[in-house]
Amino acid sequence: MNKVLKSPAEAVALIPDGATLMVGGFGLCGIPENLIAALRERGTRNLTIISNNAGIDDFGIGILLKTRQVRKMISTYVGENKEFERQYITGELELELVPQGTFAERIRAGGAGIGGFFTPTGHGTVVAEGKETRVIDGRAYVLEMPLKADFALIKAYRGDSLGNLVYRKTARNFNPMMATAARVTIAEVEEIVKPGDLDPEEIVTPGIFVKYVLRGLRYEKRIERRTVLAAER
Repeated sequence: MNKVLKSPAEAVALIPDGATLMVGGFGLCGIPENLIAALRERGTRNLTIISNNAGIDDFGIGILLKTRQVRKMISTYVGENKEFERQYITGELELELVPQGTFAERIRAGGAGIGGFFTPTGHGTVVAEGKETRVIDGRAYVLEMPLKADFALIKAYRGDSLGNLVYRKTARNFNPMMATAARVTIAEVEEIVKPGDLDPEEIVTPGIFVKYVLRGLRYEKRIERRTVLAAER
């Protein structure tokens, strides 16, 4: 079975207005740059995006915010995006802010078929408002529900035509979990190889979780916040 698509444009043509998307990445590392750009070009609107963060104003998910294509964000950190801040303050954008560990576990639960889990994180704060709580072994816990999506747009280093994926270092981040928690997973990779060319011991995401794979042609791989030491005199 060949799962290879010809282009990012062909991939995002599958995504309707109003869809819920998981978008991989941590900061600007390991994000599906080509798929995000193709979404902007297509103009798909009213999206709910589940992603660790919202990129920056002119890169990553930030370019979808700038064109008003996002209705709601479910994220853990949004501090690098001024347009995100503006839209949230003015009520143009809905936001569900989730503690990062809880965010990761909610995605994992969605992929594993777990109906919910109890965590002590957020108890006694606004995070717990409206949620079931329970005392377990003398400690208070909050019930958190799984996260699922219509589509997951993820980034891997290499993939084969069957959708088996290998990641590179930090770019692995949320991508493998998201691949399991969506109805349709679309993976963009830097290199597509033939089945059997990937070392089975290095495959992180088996092809059973991936519906489509495509090769991204251009990557900027920006650094979200560059910090340098002052030169010694």
